[in-house]
Amino acid sequence: MAEMITVSALNRYVRSLLDSDRFLSGIAIKGEIANFVHHYKSGHFYFSLRDDSASVKAVMFRQDARRLAFTPQEGMRVIVRCRVSLYENTGAFQIYVQDMFPDGIGAAQMAFEQLKARLEQEGLFRPEAKQPIPACPRCIGVVTSETGAALQDIRNVLSRRWPLTRLLLAPVNVQGDQAAAQIARGIQILDRSGKVDVIIVARGGGSREDLWVFNDEGIARAAYGCKTPLISAVGHEIDFTILDFVADLRAPTPSAAAELATPDRREMMAKLMNISDNIHKNMQTKLEMCYNRFDPLAERWESLTPGSLCSARAARLNEQEQFLHGKMEQIYQDRMLSMQHAIQLAHSLSPYTVLARGYAIPRSVKGNAITLNQVTPGDRILLTGDKVSVGCLVEHVHEIEGEQNEKTQKF
Repeated sequence: MAEMITVSALNRYVRSLLDSDRFLSGIAIKGEIANFVHHYKSGHFYFSLRDDSASVKAVMFRQDARRLAFTPQEGMRVIVRCRVSLYENTGAFQIYVQDMFPDGIGAAQMAFEQLKARLEQEGLFRPEAKQPIPACPRCIGVVTSETGAALQDIRNVLSRRWPLTRLLLAPVNVQGDQAAAQIARGIQILDRSGKVDVIIVARGGGSREDLWVFNDEGIARAAYGCKTPLISAVGHEIDFTILDFVADLRAPTPSAAAELATPDRREMMAKLMNISDNIHKNMQTKLEMCYNRFDPLAERWESLTPGSLCSARAARLNEQEQFLHGKMEQIYQDRMLSMQHAIQLAHSLSPYTVLARGYAIPRSVKGNAITLNQVTPGDRILLTGDKVSVGCLVEHVHEIEGEQNEKTQKF
């Protein structure tokens, strides 16, 4: 009779057999997702993986599920990396999935669109969150492979276009399992260094699978949290990645990124020459305006010099002097004329003038002037005329009647 064991012992034994099998501890299985359930409370994924003739139960725990760049959906073809074991409580044979990848272009594109939609809904693509690219960066940080063609293309463009700019490289792998984490870390290191003015994340052309690493959610969030303006330059012009939508500026190629990040020294020189010409013209115009204003001021200044002021005062003084001389001459003439009139009047009133007309002045013998009323008969008097003096003896004095006297006076 066979040995009897419990159900628990059986399940435990079978589980130990499966767990000890090295082949089943790390196996990759390809299949189609069926009966997919996302347990929102725990975060675990429960589903079945099937092909045309069989299926197996599968579970993906939260710590592994949260690392996926896409959300698994019913009917999606995937490749899972897992271990095979047994759930003892129910005896369910199932696989425990550690990682999952879309199988085929269609599924990969679906994963891309799902991540893009989710990040866009979170606001990582908002235009208002984009930062302007500095016009003349002093230092450019580059996240790329140090042996790739992208770095050399950027160097060639900068040496030709704006050689003053320095490069600070964060060397990373741009493909492989570790590439996404290294790229995100490179962005963070350059951003926190404070040494760069703009960051370029670059990779040369490649297949769609080669560029898929730049659709990683970790890179997208590192780019969104970057305080330094960031340019995405991945692949060719027709290639788009999640990083392109998050970056502040998308360049079709690494060479184009270098051109977008720096000015053209020839164009800058032409602008500087144009500015110099404009400054020269403006200065010439200002000088001409100053000269136009200076000429009248110079003429006015000449009129305000001490010599000019003295000349003006001297001319005015001469005018005043001539005016005073004229006034004095006029006053002198007026006074002379008045004096001549006075002389003529005095001459006409002089007794000598009267004597010249034949009159005589009676005087005493002593020469004192007397009047005829003072004379008595027998007196000797002198009658003094213009040129002669006559001695007379008064014989008699007759008194003239009053009326005749009046008539004589009136006559």
